Amino acid sequence: MPPKAAVERHTIAVLVDNEAGVLARVIGLFSGRGYNIESLTVAEVDENAHTSRITIVTNGTPMVVEQIKAQLDRLVPVHKVVDLTVDTVSIEREMALVKVSGTGEKRVEALRLSDAFRASVIDTTHSSFVFEITGSPEKINAFVNLMRPLGLVDVSRTGVVAIARGAEQM
Repeated sequence: MPPKAAVERHTIAVLVDNEAGVLARVIGLFSGRGYNIESLTVAEVDENAHTSRITIVTNGTPMVVEQIKAQLDRLVPVHKVVDLTVDTVSIEREMALVKVSGTGEKRVEALRLSDAFRASVIDTTHSSFVFEITGSPEKINAFVNLMRPLGLVDVSRTGVVAIARGAEQM
């Protein structure tokens, strides 16, 4: 029996026409085939060309990821598909707002940890903080996990944004 292919995390950037229904078509491709999306961000990147960039984080075997990329490339409003995990060296960042409620030592510890993680306090009351943190998804996960025992109340995350290093355009 051949060894089972390992499931890998991939960040895929997709340049598309900025028009109604494009995001639904891209998402439909994933849901219709049972592929999971871990993170999804989208925004217009060129107003004159009316193009948007969709950044998708997904998991799959190398064969499944190749299928996803090929199917994305065949969609009519798609201009370019780049697997930032394989095709290039890239930078990934995410932003999160993290609400922590607590008093006394827990409050002091939350502030100490936020300083260590370079998180900013953007709102404070007598019994709570809202921190803003930017970094890799792993950094944000670590910060959130450390805040759990200190009174984590809520988390809101942007999703991953990524870009290739170097002078080349997507």
